[in-house]
Amino acid sequence: MVISEICTREVVTCSRATGVRELAQLMRDRHVGDVVVVDRRDGSPVPVGIVTDRDLVVRVLAKDLDIDAATAGDLMGEPITTVFDTEGIDDAIWHMRSRGIRRLPVVDAHGGLCGVVTMDDIAARLATDLADMVRIVPGQGRRERLALEPLGSERRVGG
Repeated sequence: MVISEICTREVVTCSRATGVRELAQLMRDRHVGDVVVVDRRDGSPVPVGIVTDRDLVVRVLAKDLDIDAATAGDLMGEPITTVFDTEGIDDAIWHMRSRGIRRLPVVDAHGGLCGVVTMDDIAARLATDLADMVRIVPGQGRRERLALEPLGSERRVGG
């Protein structure tokens, strides 16, 4: 399973110059917990950072920073960690675990933004896969019971 199959394709983005108040409004209006900060390269968005709702609380509100002066560029963590759309779930988990992050922008081979994958996206997919595996056991039992039934009259040899 590659990340492109489970990532969210509709990504909320902003520029480095986007103000904190606008970031908060974007998150509220679009019902998201993060905004990917992008630069434009040949007209395509290239992720350069990410700002989360937690960043707004911990790095702005709790420090009593001037909301009207701080920008996405001030808050975004660098260097950004991304995952290629062709990488597997295990790769994304490795990136998240090794860096202690819950969200990864998904990029194509040219570095262009094509989605975001979250810890929740991965957990939901793994839970679905595990539930599918659990359904194997009852089916196996039915097969075994059918195989052990006595042969019917239509199946007798020499009758």
